[in-house]
Amino acid sequence: MRQARLALRSAVLLTRRRMAPPRRKHIFRLAPPPPMTIYVRRGYGRMLAEEYAALKVKRAALVEDKIEAHSQGDLRENFGFKAAKDAIRAVDRKLDELDRFSRRNTFIEVDPAAWLIKPTDFVQLGHVVRIEKEDVGAKRKHRFEFLVATYGETATDPESGIECLPHNSPLAAVLLGLTVGKPARVELPAGPAILTVLSIRNPTQAELDRLLAAIKPPVSEEAG
Repeated sequence: MRQARLALRSAVLLTRRRMAPPRRKHIFRLAPPPPMTIYVRRGYGRMLAEEYAALKVKRAALVEDKIEAHSQGDLRENFGFKAAKDAIRAVDRKLDELDRFSRRNTFIEVDPAAWLIKPTDFVQLGHVVRIEKEDVGAKRKHRFEFLVATYGETATDPESGIECLPHNSPLAAVLLGLTVGKPARVELPAGPAILTVLSIRNPTQAELDRLLAAIKPPVSEEAG
């Protein structure tokens, strides 16, 4: 009889566990982005390593500040200690994000100088592309001109109005491989659209000089 009661109790506990709602932190935690093959400019890997090293140095200095503040007395009113602790947590988050970003993705470094002479039979990384986008539902048409660029590039050329379009963006993903004058129905985050490539050309060196800024670390996932 005792064994039967124990078995019944175990079954009830197991049922409760199965029916229990997920913890709050799991409900609101976003799934990590899927792994990507990312095209970056030469020096991107070195920049990531330097950024990681700089964050480690910054963390070590903050730990020293925290130790110094801790020695000054009552922690309940020790704002220096609390500030150092919060700053360490922020640096730790950046280190974790940078580490995940580096481990999760595959990076291919490219030289933008090659974009000046690429064949223009179809849309490739490094091309300046002029397109017409027609929204299927609203029947509105818009025209844009982009440089299909490496990861993280978002600049606009103040002289020509050409915008950088990162190759991993939803629009670039459906543009790559298209040819001039052949409309293609595509699915975009804003809804279905018909894209027509009006022209494909190589950028000029002056355009690249204006569009390609200094290489920067990836934007924080929390900020994004």
